[in-house]
Amino acid sequence: MRDTLLIALYAFAGAAVTGLAGAGVLRLIRRRSLTASLTVVAAVGVLAMLAGTLAVAWAMFLSPHDLTVVTTVVAMAAVVSLVTALLLGRWVVARSRELAVAARSFGDGRFAAPDVPATAELEALSRELAATSARLAESRERERALETSRRELVAWISHDLRTPLAGLRAMSEALEDGVAADPDRYLKQIRVEVERLNGMVGDLFELSRIHAGTLPLTPSRISLYDLIGDALAGADPLAREHGVRLVGDRVEAVPVEVDGKEMSRVLGNLLVNAIRRTPADGTVAVAAERSLEGVMVSVTDGCGGIPEEDLPRVFDTGWRGTDARTPPAGAGLGLAIVRGIVEAHQGRATVRNIPGGCRFEVVLPAAAS
Repeated sequence: MRDTLLIALYAFAGAAVTGLAGAGVLRLIRRRSLTASLTVVAAVGVLAMLAGTLAVAWAMFLSPHDLTVVTTVVAMAAVVSLVTALLLGRWVVARSRELAVAARSFGDGRFAAPDVPATAELEALSRELAATSARLAESRERERALETSRRELVAWISHDLRTPLAGLRAMSEALEDGVAADPDRYLKQIRVEVERLNGMVGDLFELSRIHAGTLPLTPSRISLYDLIGDALAGADPLAREHGVRLVGDRVEAVPVEVDGKEMSRVLGNLLVNAIRRTPADGTVAVAAERSLEGVMVSVTDGCGGIPEEDLPRVFDTGWRGTDARTPPAGAGLGLAIVRGIVEAHQGRATVRNIPGGCRFEVVLPAAAS
């Protein structure tokens, strides 16, 4: 038993010295190629075995012949280990270089992992790089779309502001010079234009709060029947002016937890948009019912439908249809505000074409029982 302990002690001492030396070498070459590190690791293993063997041989006074045999066996193992480490290191380095070349397209959505086999770690890294590249490409695409939307919004707002401001200036100059034939009519028109400008500024302020995530909400339990009834009553004068029928006979008395003021704005914007796009003698129908996702409110108009390529942009800031470039179509903020308010309520706003028109749907979470 004592001899066994001594052999183990001498072997451990020899191997420990070699291991410490190998650790020092690894620290010195830590910034070098992986091939060098693998070679050092293989060499440390073999040299540790050789050092332990020599220490035991010296302690046990082995014959020179026996020591030569042991040394030869260990040397052959060292050669095989080093060759294997070199081959493995070169293979891993080659796979790493291929991954680095593929990573040059990172972020533009064209990243593709090398097709050659790789280690599990490199394979996982490739998958993660591909997923991150796709997310970055989507983010850049959204950023480009937002930038385009912002530019269009600035252009359209500038256009919509220039017309009423020019009219206000002309009318005020006519009143100031005393050449207005009917001052009361001019004053009434000035008030109309000011109200329009005030509404436009209010929409911009609302949209800025939505984008900043600072839209204040005060949810309360409200019946959709009452909410839609008030919205229909508010939109009735505009519907009469355009000769459009308002229908709301498919509205269930479903309770929802929403901010009444903001949801009234959502319904008002949808109704005004539908009335203005529906020809005279047309119908705008409002419905509310329970759905699998919660509660769904829909506004159906007779606009004739929206081109399929424009459907994804309907709720974008500043978007307006091709027939809505001039007032009173507005600045294209109404539907963007609708989506922002609905999403602030953890809901969803969508639009789809139906025969003869389109259908806007707002899905809200159902109120807790």
